[in-house]
Amino acid sequence: MYRCRFLLVAVLLFLPSLARADAFDLYINPLLEKIKPDVEGVKELKRLTPENILDNSRVLPDSTSALVVVQTNDGRMCKLLVQAARKRLNDENKSLVNILLIEKYVTYKASTERAVQATGQNVMLFDGFLFSLDLGQVVPSNLAPDLRFVAKESKDKEEIYLEPVGGAKLFLLTKPLPEAAPKKTAKFVIGEVFEPKYFTGKFKLYDDGRRSGTLTLEVDEEGAVSGHYFSDKDGERYKVVGKTGTIKHSIQFSVKLPRTEQTFQGWLFTGTGLAITGWSKMQDREAGFYALRVEDE
Repeated sequence: MYRCRFLLVAVLLFLPSLARADAFDLYINPLLEKIKPDVEGVKELKRLTPENILDNSRVLPDSTSALVVVQTNDGRMCKLLVQAARKRLNDENKSLVNILLIEKYVTYKASTERAVQATGQNVMLFDGFLFSLDLGQVVPSNLAPDLRFVAKESKDKEEIYLEPVGGAKLFLLTKPLPEAAPKKTAKFVIGEVFEPKYFTGKFKLYDDGRRSGTLTLEVDEEGAVSGHYFSDKDGERYKVVGKTGTIKHSIQFSVKLPRTEQTFQGWLFTGTGLAITGWSKMQDREAGFYALRVEDE
């Protein structure tokens, strides 16, 4: 009972802001694979300049970075948020140098929806740096880099740009892609009499403060639960099976992981239907979890 009260309090602290997908997150691999030079709002560039970045820094809402898509030398698709910036090297040397800041990037595994090959954030590239998006590392030229940053200054001119290397291709998005627009869903309303079908929907799941992901559940008329779970860590998709309980607002389901299975016992809030709270078990270790309903993708 103490454990359940604690979980209830923890969920209530998070309820004021229901889970919503970040605009950057909506650009998943199937959409990136459709990006071509002839797509409206897409421009293929041999050199991405600070002017290009500044002119297109508001493509995503609540972002001051430009959205760039790169097809790597290995044929994988990667999305990046980038900024042109200047950085002071140290306190003694007051001069500033030009850098390219990769605010965040995600490289997807080929032919998957969200499975991640490499990801990172706050990467600074200085003049001459080569970066592999498949490895997620600054690399030497013999390791097939995908990007090169150049920042050359002289008395007469200044050359600052990011360029694709080898067979890599770089695309700048000049406007949001319609396919990435959040899908509006009808506002969830719970009836006076609770029904197990209220478990159907998409939830942002937080497990033990260690794992998180997107959980999609569907409940049939017999109370059988099916669905899938996308891990935030690796983007892999895992099958979900289960059933609703004899107590109508309870549910048991399992996530089929590669080498094990994680089970969940939860209860849906009967007043709003906006959250599930309960406990999970994996390899004889119990932990608490909560999941918030996602109203817009």
